[in-house]
Amino acid sequence: MIGHATYQELIHQLSEVGAVRKGLVRRLPPELTAGSAGVLTMLRQHGDMTMSELTELLAVDISVTSRHVACVADQGWIERSPNPTDGRSRILCLTDAGRDLLDSASQQLADLIADRLSGWDERDVHELVRLVTKLRDSLGHCSTSSN
Repeated sequence: MIGHATYQELIHQLSEVGAVRKGLVRRLPPELTAGSAGVLTMLRQHGDMTMSELTELLAVDISVTSRHVACVADQGWIERSPNPTDGRSRILCLTDAGRDLLDSASQQLADLIADRLSGWDERDVHELVRLVTKLRDSLGHCSTSSN
């Protein structure tokens, strides 16, 4: 049986990983905020969508999504088009400029992580990816679940 102290240590380490993530975000190009990167990433991963769909994926309030969408649209990184099935909403889609910016930022972060993990065994890196994925899948959307 896994002891309570082990879970407490996991919580501590997740907090530390959160701090590392914030440090990585600071390495993004200055014009690309964390919120903007989140919007662009969701559109690249899931394709065109409405503001409501994006809000659900980001697990934030609609007002937060609206601010981020306005910012990336003003930069020309996404386009907002009329929704053909619902005139009250718009379809958000990634532009080539948004895709290029996101690709560049992703490559920059991947290069940084590769450099920092250069002393790791390749199997360990693959195992880390597997375990983080398993953890994410197990925890799901804790912030939006009552369980």
